[in-house]
Amino acid sequence: MQAMQILTSMVLAAFAGYMGAWYFGAIEGNFALLLFLTTVVTGCYWLAERLYFLPQRRRAAQAIEDAAVQRRAELDRMGIAQVDINVHDEKIRLLMQPWWLDWTAGLFPVIAAVFLLRSFLFEPFKIPSGSMIPTLLVGDLILVNKFTYGVRLPVIHTKVTDGTPPQRGDVMVFRYPPQPNLDYIKRVVGVPGDEVAYINKRLTINGQVIETSAQPDFFDENAMRYFKQFEEQLGEHQHRLLNNPNVPAFVQGASNFTYRDNCRYSVEGVVCKVPEGHFFMMGDNRDNSLDSRYWGFVPEANIVGKAFFVWMNFGSLKRIGSFN
Repeated sequence: MQAMQILTSMVLAAFAGYMGAWYFGAIEGNFALLLFLTTVVTGCYWLAERLYFLPQRRRAAQAIEDAAVQRRAELDRMGIAQVDINVHDEKIRLLMQPWWLDWTAGLFPVIAAVFLLRSFLFEPFKIPSGSMIPTLLVGDLILVNKFTYGVRLPVIHTKVTDGTPPQRGDVMVFRYPPQPNLDYIKRVVGVPGDEVAYINKRLTINGQVIETSAQPDFFDENAMRYFKQFEEQLGEHQHRLLNNPNVPAFVQGASNFTYRDNCRYSVEGVVCKVPEGHFFMMGDNRDNSLDSRYWGFVPEANIVGKAFFVWMNFGSLKRIGSFN
C-alpha cells in the first residue's frame, strides 16, 4: 500500500505540474489529450479497486467479523454473558477507501462521463475574440455538436461515422490549420469545388453575388462605437455581419498556405477555388477576422463540430439561445 501511495502521489504531481506549466504558458497544453489520459489512469485505478483492493478490504473486514463471532462463542462456553465486543467501527475503517483511491478511482465515473460527453456529443467553448460579431460576442459560452459532421475519435481525430457534410452558412469550430492545437470558429462560406470571391467587400460564390441588405448600425459595447451592419443569406442560413465600406478590400499579410496557388490576390480582394476535402471560412466581422483569406483552407480532417447554441454569457443573460 505504501508503494501505491507513492506512485499515486507522483501521478497527481505530474498532472498538477502539466496544468501549472500550461497555465503559465511554459508549454502548449492539449486538453483533449489530458482528459483522455486522466480517464485512462483513473479507469485503471477503478478496475484495480473493483477487482483487487475492494475485495481485499472486504476479506479483512470479514476476518474481523469472523474472529469476533468466534470470540463470543468462546466466552459463551465460559459462561461470560457480558461481552464488550464491537467491531463495527473497525470494519468501517477497513472498508473505507484510502485517499489515493478516493482521488483516482472515486473520480473515474465523473471523468468518464465528461470524456464521453465532450468527445462524442457536445463540447463547450468560450468565444475569445470579436471575429464573429454580431453573431457571437466576446465572452459567449457556446455548445458545439460533435456528431453532426461525423463522430471522430478523441486525440487522434479519426473519423468513424460519415455524418452530414458542412453546408454554406454553418458556424463551425475547427482546428486552426497553421497551429492545430488551437480551436477557431468561423462561418462556412465555400465548400469543396466552390469558387469564392471577395472583391471590393462583396462576396460572390460560383459567379453569384450574395446580396446583402442594410440593417440598423450595431453598437459594440466593448468598443463603445457603432458599426455598419448588413444581413445576408448563405444556403439556408440568414445571418448578420459587420462590414465597413471605408476599410480597404486589399488582403494584407496572407501566408504561404497549402493550395495557395488556388487563390488570386489583387488590390480589390481575393478569389479562391476551394479544393476537394477543404472549406473556405470567414468571420461575420468581415474587417476584423483572421480567416481563410489570410491562412487558407480548412481540411476536412480539422473539423471539430457545428456550433449551435449560446448556453451562457455572464455579462448578458439575453444572449442565451440558438443562433445560425
